[in-house]
Amino acid sequence: MDTERHSSLQNAVAVLSRGDAAARRDVTAQNSRFVRVFEALAAAGIEARPVIYDETFADAVRDQLRAVDGVLVWVDPIHQGKTRAELDVLLRDVSAQGPWVSAHPDVILKMGVKEVLYRTRHLGWGADTHRYDTAASFRAEFPSRLRAGAPRVLKQNRGNGGQGVWKVEALPNEATKVRVLHAQRGSMPEDMPLEALIARCEPYFGWGGCIIDQAFQPRLPDGMIRCYMSGSEVAGFGHQLIKALIPPPPEGPDAPEAQPGPRIMHGPDAPQFQALRRSMEDEWTPRMMDTLDIDESSLPVIWDADFLYGPRDAAGADTYVLCEINASSCFALPEEAPAAIARIVKQRLLRTQRAASGT
Repeated sequence: MDTERHSSLQNAVAVLSRGDAAARRDVTAQNSRFVRVFEALAAAGIEARPVIYDETFADAVRDQLRAVDGVLVWVDPIHQGKTRAELDVLLRDVSAQGPWVSAHPDVILKMGVKEVLYRTRHLGWGADTHRYDTAASFRAEFPSRLRAGAPRVLKQNRGNGGQGVWKVEALPNEATKVRVLHAQRGSMPEDMPLEALIARCEPYFGWGGCIIDQAFQPRLPDGMIRCYMSGSEVAGFGHQLIKALIPPPPEGPDAPEAQPGPRIMHGPDAPQFQALRRSMEDEWTPRMMDTLDIDESSLPVIWDADFLYGPRDAAGADTYVLCEINASSCFALPEEAPAAIARIVKQRLLRTQRAASGT
């Protein structure tokens, strides 16, 4: 890297999110939804610049990102019909010019997609999980797996907000029909021919490359535990009584009873989650890195692993089943997370500066 250029940056990073031209014009650190992250970075002596991205002004964004040491990215895989396809190309180009990017698109493709559930199924967070690489294999294998008994959950490889996630149940005395429930908020159970469901899911192979098939977890009503990670260390937890894939009450999907509960945030030392913390820090994250070939310096500065409660073990203790990893846009955050982000960013800036100076 050009050391003269680098020395002029003064530890500058960009905080990148999606928005329109008006948002780009008006955004400041103070009015950004990431204001606590900006405050933590400033407290660590790091200049942070808000940058708004859209495909219509991508060239201007590229110029902004080339003028900083690092880029922190908060952009969902799918937003109002737009994907990250063009953004990921831009971020790879920026990264090749010198600034580090977190999370890098190549790292997201390893850990921030549903395929990670299949590739890491041998870890302690795994469950009965299968992968379909083609529409033909999906059509050939899924029906018999479903008829084996318990409900299944189909997941497109890249998505967010429940898009492309389906609970599927075989109907008694109906060899060709199934009951499905989409995980997007407001969805209602629907009975349909299995063939129609397969046709509905086939486009997922074009965007995400595969479909993941996971056993439905009966303890879903007990809630989801979001384990927030900064690099390889736990930065906090969030517990939420979710409603996705739970049939709505008779009053319908818009009734108050059908809405998810608030996500209750906890710090990394929350007593009720210490067994999960030990598993994440001491076993699961290191083994995931080995399995996916990710070094610690490439882990996102903030990511989360979403867990459902699995069956209790012989001693009556909870077990945990991974249902997804979020690495593209992990937000909202526990109170302790911004400071953890700032610590990791500072470490990576120092590493970048050393590499630039040859020390």
